[in-house]
Amino acid sequence: MTGYLLRRVGQSALTVFLTVSTVFVLIRLAPGDPAASYAGPMASPAELAAVRDRFGLDDPLPRQYLVFLRGLLTGDLGTSYSFQAPAFDVVLGRVPYTVTLALSAILVTMLVAVPLGTWMARHADSAREVGANVLSIAGQSMPDFWSGIMLLTAFAVVLPVLPASGFATWSGLVLPTLTVAALQIALISRLVRREMAANLAAPYLTAARSRGVPERALVWRYAMANSAIPVLTALGTRFAAMLNGVVVVEVVFAWPGVGSLVVRALETRDYPLIQATVLVTSALAILVQLVIDLAYPLLDPRVRLGKAAAR
Repeated sequence: MTGYLLRRVGQSALTVFLTVSTVFVLIRLAPGDPAASYAGPMASPAELAAVRDRFGLDDPLPRQYLVFLRGLLTGDLGTSYSFQAPAFDVVLGRVPYTVTLALSAILVTMLVAVPLGTWMARHADSAREVGANVLSIAGQSMPDFWSGIMLLTAFAVVLPVLPASGFATWSGLVLPTLTVAALQIALISRLVRREMAANLAAPYLTAARSRGVPERALVWRYAMANSAIPVLTALGTRFAAMLNGVVVVEVVFAWPGVGSLVVRALETRDYPLIQATVLVTSALAILVQLVIDLAYPLLDPRVRLGKAAAR
């Protein structure tokens, strides 16, 4: 177990390093001049040269990369061009908002998708199940920006009962959460339905039913236990994706999270801010995946991480 954990931590650190290094190169190969974005359209050539010199943009790419690596080791990712503050601190200030939105959305997803998928599996091929399946497919097909705008129009304009944007109060969390959760519920409920239907039809469950095991125990103690790992994996993957910033939803609702910060960083060609954002979000996503891997033995005692890793 310890050896497996050390290997996974090492792999995670290497993944984060390769990710931020790739982003470092790609953003500098992309067209555009961060000095022009910082100095403004009316800047003179002398002012542009001063900005490039100030931020080291005229240095050769290998030298810029060495400066970046030194900052990565010391926790100094540079000063954000647009915020004039340490880029790492700017990103950390936005992370709580993204984590709050992701946690609320994944919680709503679990509370709705797992019972819904289980109900669909227990009523497979019935008219009601077909109707629920059609609705889940429709929910999966709706883009975030459309469902977000529809919810905003309904509950912030036509019936002004919820804030349209921002996070001044907790009620401002409702519409972004529902928008993000709608797609996740459609995806996870169909996965739960597939896994539960397969387990409910398995021979071991038929044998347990013949021995008089109550139907509630068959569904939740046996079938759900054997469906837990794929469902947890899917939930963890979706949660990790949310931590990278639900860009469209955050822009629609002016949510002060990482996603909207990425949009601003890209618009202003803010290299330090882009690099800090990628570092923090990739580290969070990989941490979530690591926690999920370590949770597998708790859900299924047959899983042995050390032995699996050795094989």
